[in-house]
Amino acid sequence: MSKENKGKKKKWPIILGVIIIIAIIGSVGGVQSEKKDPSSISTSTSTSVGSEISTEINSTASSVPIEYKTALNKAKQYSDTMHMSKQGLYNQLTSEYGEKYTPEAAQYAVDNLDVNWSENALKKAQTYQTEMSMSPAAIYDQLISEYGEQFTAEEAQYAIDNLK
Repeated sequence: MSKENKGKKKKWPIILGVIIIIAIIGSVGGVQSEKKDPSSISTSTSTSVGSEISTEINSTASSVPIEYKTALNKAKQYSDTMHMSKQGLYNQLTSEYGEKYTPEAAQYAVDNLDVNWSENALKKAQTYQTEMSMSPAAIYDQLISEYGEQFTAEEAQYAIDNLK
């Protein structure tokens, strides 16, 4: 036998062993994931101030797809921490650079999110005022800009009217 054939014969048991190990690991992972109840999944995200937002997905609405529930959960996190507009939130949820949810799941999330959009605009305006020293006119423009926050004109006006 040539050296070349001996080398090929020694590699096959190693390759076969690796394939078997991968198959075993894959089957163990599959068994564990089958045991999980999708309605009991909870998510947790740390914010920049170190507090933790932890919300559990509601299992009572079993007819709502899990993707819709997780999109709603993510939308709540964004709204609570970044005070986003309805349109900005929808764009973030559907963005290929963001959360990559389907348009239907994102629409469900923004439609079912219990949030006061005008208050979100006010909180965002306060951030611009205190952290960036922007004028009310500049804040208004930023709040309604299609390249900025994308609040409605009414929400932005509420924010400007209620700045201190």
